[in-house]
Amino acid sequence: MEVELRGITKRFGELVANSSVDLKIRSGEVLGLLGENGAGKSTMMNILSGLYRPDEGEILIDGKPVSFRGPGDGIAAGIGMVHQHFMLVPVFTVAENVVLGVEPTGPLDYLDLAKARQQVRAINDEYGLQVDPDALVEDLPVGIQQRVEILKVLFRSAEVLIFDEPTAVLTPQEVTEFFKIVRSLKAAGKALVFITHKLHEIHEVADRISVLRAGKIVGEGVPRQTSDQELAEMMVGRPVTFQVDKADFSPGETLLDVRNLTVLREDDSVDVDNVSFSIRSGEIVGIAGVQGNGQTALEDALTGLRRVASGVVTFAGRDVTNVSARELHKMGFAHVPEDRQRSGMIADFTIAENMVLNTYYAPPFSRGIVMDWKTVNETSARNAAAFDVRTQSIFDHAGNLSGGNQQKMIVARELSHDTKILIASQPTRGLDVGSIEYIHKRIVAARDEGDAVLIISSELDEILALSDRILVMFKGRIVAEFGAGTRPASKNEIGLAMAGAAA
Repeated sequence: MEVELRGITKRFGELVANSSVDLKIRSGEVLGLLGENGAGKSTMMNILSGLYRPDEGEILIDGKPVSFRGPGDGIAAGIGMVHQHFMLVPVFTVAENVVLGVEPTGPLDYLDLAKARQQVRAINDEYGLQVDPDALVEDLPVGIQQRVEILKVLFRSAEVLIFDEPTAVLTPQEVTEFFKIVRSLKAAGKALVFITHKLHEIHEVADRISVLRAGKIVGEGVPRQTSDQELAEMMVGRPVTFQVDKADFSPGETLLDVRNLTVLREDDSVDVDNVSFSIRSGEIVGIAGVQGNGQTALEDALTGLRRVASGVVTFAGRDVTNVSARELHKMGFAHVPEDRQRSGMIADFTIAENMVLNTYYAPPFSRGIVMDWKTVNETSARNAAAFDVRTQSIFDHAGNLSGGNQQKMIVARELSHDTKILIASQPTRGLDVGSIEYIHKRIVAARDEGDAVLIISSELDEILALSDRILVMFKGRIVAEFGAGTRPASKNEIGLAMAGAAA
């Protein structure tokens, strides 16, 4: 099967998301689609899958023009898309999610769940997906939920599979398993489109590369013949620095001190287990670990979003254990949360409104019960420009921004006031190389201005690049420390500690 896009153009008002795009997708091949956040990658694939209709151009399947009136037509033509944000019903089982909308039926049109489970198991076995058809989706880790999405498109006989940022929410181990699935699909003759920002992933799984910038194809090539530097420059239109440039480590007094901290889950089991550490002004402490080892609970407890069961947290000598998020913010806390869409922004609010989510109640944005919208808008426009938030207008909904620009909006909001400590979790998840470079510079700038900085990331390379000192969490505990007077940071040793070898 060969799919060809010819001269595809898509506009949203004055914004041209895709401009005269030509692309070919072939069976038994992985096409890597690279581009900055907002370059038009997802828009183009939404056109191919039938979610959007192009304003100009045509789609051909095996040389014959096709016209999709909706995603049902795309599915019928054998095109399936696995979206970055999963579209699953949490309280349904795997099998129920997979067959939803195309349910197998028995006599009198009753749902035949036994047949559904049998069909799901057959696809499981064929492609090595290893998903329990009877498991509830809400009980599954993210990596397995992604496999359920893959099952959905395979169940509908997809011959072309589009993966939109498929590794953005996966742990390193889950990424390895996902690549095995990609290779099995390729070996089965499927045509695959792999949308990503991560250059090393392109080199690992792609047979060909196409690069989008500002809605246009600006380069094509073969991975082994194209360097990371060349690809990055094609993506952003300028040279990109992969190394984090930091001044010498010169910390000040201890700002944040955590002693014997324990945080419980809703079922009263231990999530953070008797953790102690400190961070000084002018220091970046990185917490490494496979996601799900207590990092999220630690982040929530330190930022006032979850109560501490026992232990003490002090900030600049003041006990701030179980102090509210608003009070911590007033003291100089800045927080970039793990999940930007769930905890960092309100998608239906404007960019300007999101820029003042945690300061709207105070001067200069509020005079008693009256908002000063002129000041809000002026400040938001200034911060959007300063932090390179790319948008047509600060009055656009934040949900319309690309993932990278949503992240830069949150960083702009958090670092544009007088901060003393920055707590950032997964600060560059799902971002392109240009946005990663920018966010890293802002984090280092906060450290160089005397802030205490805590970085929580499952990206070991990011932890190594940014941190002055590294702590490793495993099963809710700090199991190892590296750097700044302790043993030097070795990637191999840190990786072993993340896997529990040092526990």
